Amino acid sequence: MELFWLDRQGKRRSYGKVPAGGERTQHTFAGHVWLVVSAKGKPLGVFEARKRPALVEITGKPVAGRSDPSRPGRPKDSPGRSRSAGRSPDGRWTASVKDDNVWIREISTGKEFALSTDGKPEDRYEGRFYWSPDSKYVVALRVRPAEEHKVYVVESSPRDQVQPKLHSYNYHKPGDRIAVSKPCLFDVPGRKQVQVSDALFPNPWSIKDIRWAADSTRFTFVYNQRGHQVLRVLAVKATDGSVRAIVDEKSETFIHYSGKYFLRWLDETGELIWMSERDGWNHLYLYDAVSGEVKNQITKGKWLVRGVDRVDTEKRRIRFRAGGIRPGQDPYYIHYAHVDFDGRGLVVLTRGDGTHSIEYSPDGRYFIDRYSRVDLPPVTQLGRTSDGELICELERADWGELLKVGWKPPIRFTAKGRDGKTNIHGVIYRPAKFDPKAKYPVIECIYAGPHGSTVPKGFRDHYGPQSTGELGFILVQIDGMGTSNRSKAFHDVCWKNLADAGLPDRVLWMKAAARKYPFMDITRVGIYGGSAGGQNAAAAVMTHGDFYKVAVADCGCHDNRMDKIWWNEQWMGWPVGPHYPANSNVTLAKGLKGKLLLIVGELDRNVDPASTMQVVNALIEADKDFDLLVIPGAGHGAAGSRYGRRRQADYFVRHLLGVEPRSQ
Repeated sequence: MELFWLDRQGKRRSYGKVPAGGERTQHTFAGHVWLVVSAKGKPLGVFEARKRPALVEITGKPVAGRSDPSRPGRPKDSPGRSRSAGRSPDGRWTASVKDDNVWIREISTGKEFALSTDGKPEDRYEGRFYWSPDSKYVVALRVRPAEEHKVYVVESSPRDQVQPKLHSYNYHKPGDRIAVSKPCLFDVPGRKQVQVSDALFPNPWSIKDIRWAADSTRFTFVYNQRGHQVLRVLAVKATDGSVRAIVDEKSETFIHYSGKYFLRWLDETGELIWMSERDGWNHLYLYDAVSGEVKNQITKGKWLVRGVDRVDTEKRRIRFRAGGIRPGQDPYYIHYAHVDFDGRGLVVLTRGDGTHSIEYSPDGRYFIDRYSRVDLPPVTQLGRTSDGELICELERADWGELLKVGWKPPIRFTAKGRDGKTNIHGVIYRPAKFDPKAKYPVIECIYAGPHGSTVPKGFRDHYGPQSTGELGFILVQIDGMGTSNRSKAFHDVCWKNLADAGLPDRVLWMKAAARKYPFMDITRVGIYGGSAGGQNAAAAVMTHGDFYKVAVADCGCHDNRMDKIWWNEQWMGWPVGPHYPANSNVTLAKGLKGKLLLIVGELDRNVDPASTMQVVNALIEADKDFDLLVIPGAGHGAAGSRYGRRRQADYFVRHLLGVEPRSQ
């Protein structure tokens, strides 16, 4: 499944994937709306966040009583955070938390006893209980709560009163003290705690996926160390609490836990499947789940697994999505394949030069493959699953009517990046009334957030940047180094280096494109983006102002110390060090060249609006000229409002075309 946050304009922003049977803890704010879709893109649920921690269970089944699946649902209160009782598998015991300690009640007699006495509000037991199958042991989480970090925003023009309103919300930022959870093991018949050393999980960002072995001899969990450079699957022996690592994943940079995580236990055979980038590419590994030895690497090569669709334990085969597996094609195109657990029998099902989605027949013997490119309308084919053999072409879309009305497909373009070797991929959008003999200013739409890649790969009849292009511009989108869905080395460019934003690669790409397409006037280049893209756009005119002449930066996370903790510590690491201010647009502001319009919504709850105002302060202190638009009542993505869109377009018309908007 894939998790999307829906911004105020309803645009999807991916926050990573969740494997089947997996768990994910996601920071959010009350009122934010989240969409969960299947690997095939089918919506599985839309949920509106509450003020309290909550649990969403995705079963794939419709919610009873809800006729409109597009309306946000209310997630259930999370039993993992509540103080509700937990019944043992044999029905004899009930566990609960009272006065911050673990209590057990014998159901038949009603008698109670405490399993712990050392819990206190600042270091308490709470949450879901994990019983061993034989009901002799129970695991509870002991939690040291996070510090509160309040962010304050002023609503200047509320609709229901004249005076402004002060709003506050809890919002953790890099370096803050986070909640620390650790599993505690209890022997219920013995009425005692079994001590578990935390030497292998000393500083958790998260403890998740707690599960017991069927024979009750041990429980396992996944430990993600703060800083995201250590990720372990740990096993705890029930009788003595000894801990050992089954999987011990380490990285000198970061482990992309929020987007490249997969763990599947194979209980019948005592194995597990694990996802890792340890060889430089995102691949799958088969482990002996008892000894912790790697039995074999399941997928291998200079390509990457983009997601796992199915694990067939009977055939010992995995269906998965891959990127870069077809030589000569765009490495971002999604292809489908299957491979045996032992790494043999790899079959790539899809062939066409484009990005694919497939649907299997009920018996799994056949599949329907739909593929397209930005310059190729959808092609639908029927194939055989066993060997990927193409049976026939079912449909080929006709774009003739689109072309008749002047619609122009994006141009795919590839150029070498800063190392002179790596291909950088992007697209070029031309206006409908395009004159190949004319010279057009160029505007880049940027979003260099490292959690994904943004250049579209599939066919659409409209792409967002095209609207701005109709004013007389060439628009481009590029995936520079530091973004995801390529090799680990490609991705690692972002490590403690978010100010880079792949800008050196983007500049080279546009220069190469202009050599091939002289209608691109790269003496007049603009750039715009929102959120992480706002940070990128502002950095472009601060660090590459000789190339980028005009920028519009919306709701930027301009200083990574000011933005949400999970996203920024994923790429910038922990603890907070001098690399944080070195990457801040506050620090870089003195280098501003050209024109800069900063846009921010005063009620932004995704990125603290003070981050934009701190850049404003730095620009004033550096005696730099710039423009600022604060939109009252607006939240994240204020530039996407009707007024914001108009102001952004006007800014480029005025400063790149040299024309006063609507004056002609």
